[in-house]
Amino acid sequence: MSLIPVSSSSVFRRERRVQENYNYHQDLRDPGLRRRKYNLGTTTPVMLRFARLRRAEGHVAFAVPGSKISAMASADSRRMGNGGSVGGAFQLYLDSLRQELRQRDPTLLSVVVALVAVLLTLVFWKFIRSRRSSQRAVLLVGLCDSGKTLLFVRLLTGLYRDTQTSITDSSAVYRVNNNRGTSLTLIDLPGHESLRLQFLERFKASARAIVFVVDSAAFQREVKDVAEFLYQVLLDSIGLKNTPSFLIACNKQDITMAKSAKLIQQQLEKEINTLRVTRSAAPSILDSSSTATAQLGKKGKEFEFSQLPLKVEFLECSAKGGRGDTGSADIQDLEKWLAKIA
Repeated sequence: MSLIPVSSSSVFRRERRVQENYNYHQDLRDPGLRRRKYNLGTTTPVMLRFARLRRAEGHVAFAVPGSKISAMASADSRRMGNGGSVGGAFQLYLDSLRQELRQRDPTLLSVVVALVAVLLTLVFWKFIRSRRSSQRAVLLVGLCDSGKTLLFVRLLTGLYRDTQTSITDSSAVYRVNNNRGTSLTLIDLPGHESLRLQFLERFKASARAIVFVVDSAAFQREVKDVAEFLYQVLLDSIGLKNTPSFLIACNKQDITMAKSAKLIQQQLEKEINTLRVTRSAAPSILDSSSTATAQLGKKGKEFEFSQLPLKVEFLECSAKGGRGDTGSADIQDLEKWLAKIA
């Protein structure tokens, strides 16, 4: 068996590596000894091993401030981070997490915006619904002797009663004929010329609906007064934040000379168109602070109720009924309309 010659330099290097490994593990077990021995403050095992290697090769180890060594150690540990060290693995995790967030950011942003939009829509809808539900009043308006008060009594009791012109309002809870069991507050407003606009101003903000009652039998001679009052009521209704439902009830259809709802609608459109022309031609005679200077319908066209931003409906009814005082009223269509808007 032949022997392989071993140089003294190779033996020296082997012994030096063994000693360095022993010192490295000793330093890891005793951090206090490591700080006293090298006087480097808070260093890392990587920097200690680097200092020992440099000193063994004949270089001088200088004391470096702890903050700089920590920064260098962090940089070195990031360079060494291939999954084997804790610092390198953590840095890789942070980098992957940051990259994942960058990739998902557009999608997450779109989802968040969509959710916020849905929530805002729900809140706005609930707010509008709550405001709408708080408006439970149905205003009965019209000229004197149009039959408002008798309609009011018939809807509440179903009975006939002699009425007279009133100078104040009357209100009562009305149970709607529907499956939801909802209720409305009927308010009968005075029809006298000196009072009707005053009471309309008082109650219009709480109006869920407005029923404009017309005397179909006396309509031909009252058409100008009816159109003028209706003009003002429509202007006030359009100016409200929550536009009420609007119905023109052509009452007293039990009388032979009563006009039909279709004819009343046509004549009212003609009369309101005339009012619109005269008021726009002489605005100086009107109060500039009122809404009377505004116009109904489309400018340059003949007025029609279909041009308004709110839907105006017409129906025929008879609070007295066809058989006189003892008969039942013909108000079924009116009751259905109230059930629809409740």
